[in-house]
Amino acid sequence: MIALTNHTRICWAGSLLALSSFAWGESVSVANQSNNPLHPAAALALHNYYTPELYGSEQHTDDFFLRGTIPIAPGLVPVPQIFRMTVPVVTRPEISGGYNTGMGDINIFDIFLLKQKGVKLGIGPLLSIDSASEETSGTGKWLGGLSAVAVQDSSAGLFGGLLQWQKSFAGDNNRSNVESLTLQPFVFHNLPQGWYLRSSGIMTYNLQNDDYYLPVGLGVGRAWKSGSKIINTFIEPQWTVAHNGDYVPQFTIFTGMNITFGR
Repeated sequence: MIALTNHTRICWAGSLLALSSFAWGESVSVANQSNNPLHPAAALALHNYYTPELYGSEQHTDDFFLRGTIPIAPGLVPVPQIFRMTVPVVTRPEISGGYNTGMGDINIFDIFLLKQKGVKLGIGPLLSIDSASEETSGTGKWLGGLSAVAVQDSSAGLFGGLLQWQKSFAGDNNRSNVESLTLQPFVFHNLPQGWYLRSSGIMTYNLQNDDYYLPVGLGVGRAWKSGSKIINTFIEPQWTVAHNGDYVPQFTIFTGMNITFGR
């Protein structure tokens, strides 16, 4: 048996502490990068909102989002940009009974990173394209608007919010006009080994008829490095704590995977 001197024990203890601190710092950085909507890296997200319970209905809905994000370096525009496009596939109940699944309205926004230190801030235009394959899977309208994102990150995690306003300006004259306001406050609390707690319910307000619903989520996820990529998977149940109007979610299960490339 090899006896360890006090000096050797101290060296070993210091090394283990340093490795532990490094591992914690790396996992925090990985989780923050993956969860930060203003992180300037290419990313692909697969998100799904399954709503088994609606107010005023015994039916359910499902929304799957394929989302791509591309950073754009300063050029003609003197600040960095984050371009994001979301293609939805939605399942909706039909009046005659049963369900219909089809492509929804494609959503695009371009965020200009106006502040990159401290509380990060991005603002930019928003466009929703009348691309739905079925009448029940889209609004029948083209919508334009604005998005604003604020994010504060630290070793403890991330918190911030995404605010979006959009209003219809073209489309099927037989369909109702659309004007909506959404606020998505988000909190990500880091845990060891890339695990984290999360809350990211989207508060939605219909400015046309004053319907709204306010969901609160509490979920868990984990982010880890895989080569040059960051993989992030999560599940977040969300409960509606206040609402006005029927056919809005009572309870939703939000699941997803984010893949961040090259950073």
